[in-house]
Amino acid sequence: MSNKVRSLIIGSGPAGYTAAIYASRANLEPVLYEGMEPGGQLTTTTEVENFPGYPDGITGPELMEDLKKQAQRFGTDVRSGRATAVDFSVRPFKVTIDNDQVIEADTVIISTGATAKYLGLKDEAKYAGQGVSACATCDGFFYRKKKVAVVGGGDTACEEATYLSGLADKVYLIVRKPYLRASQIMQERVMNNPKIEILFEHNAVGLFGEKGVEGVHLIKRMGEPDEEKLDIAVDGFFLAIGHKPNTEIFKDFIELDDVGYIRTESPYTKTNVEGVFACGDVADPIYRQAVTAAGTGCRAAMDAERYLTEKGL
Repeated sequence: MSNKVRSLIIGSGPAGYTAAIYASRANLEPVLYEGMEPGGQLTTTTEVENFPGYPDGITGPELMEDLKKQAQRFGTDVRSGRATAVDFSVRPFKVTIDNDQVIEADTVIISTGATAKYLGLKDEAKYAGQGVSACATCDGFFYRKKKVAVVGGGDTACEEATYLSGLADKVYLIVRKPYLRASQIMQERVMNNPKIEILFEHNAVGLFGEKGVEGVHLIKRMGEPDEEKLDIAVDGFFLAIGHKPNTEIFKDFIELDDVGYIRTESPYTKTNVEGVFACGDVADPIYRQAVTAAGTGCRAAMDAERYLTEKGL
């Protein structure tokens, strides 16, 4: 197992595996470390219907396995392990795997993704893939003509609620504060939408249902003298309280935005460190789709190949 590689890909998922496909076809002999969640967030998704090439849909784990096999077919060395430290101040770059092995690399492609924030309810795990989602664009299609709830009070929550209102019969927007944090235009959109009902000062404390989500347990004005418990019937429960990009180990070297997403030199995938590239959700706070992640994975591999050629590496 070589400790010196031309192209090291940190993280899997649509971005990492696509970068691996392109890098291996360009003879970069890439090594990819899958990370804590091999295949990324999509492995927790039951049905994927919006990824091109699968007219009958495919499960998230199957899609990721297909991409992995395709990368391996062209020679990608896919390894188990998680990057726990990096040193981008030296060349070749040094990346520590599982607090133990150090890999040296001429180029590094970061595709560590972002993790959706959850409320921490045990029911969120219980109903994962059975009514609980953190992506309305991904899963909203399954709730046509049904009732859904969206948790959150910012722009993302308002956007998700508005999107879902075009599919569902009814959308509850569950907001724990007595006001929305969203921009004025987004507030106006949800408040003027007849399909959206805003439940201010409500906390979701649990979910219920036999074979999937059938409703939400709520507490109105939690902790106040007039606290009130109530249930609402819904078929889907969408979290829209933000994502946390997985960039902790890069923060001393890579330029991040205020939330922690990696800044890239548009239209390229270049970071502020020459020879280090970023793709997928770790550098995308806007779209967060499998197909857009895959596209940036392609670009990152092409950017890395051009860099290696220019440097004669």
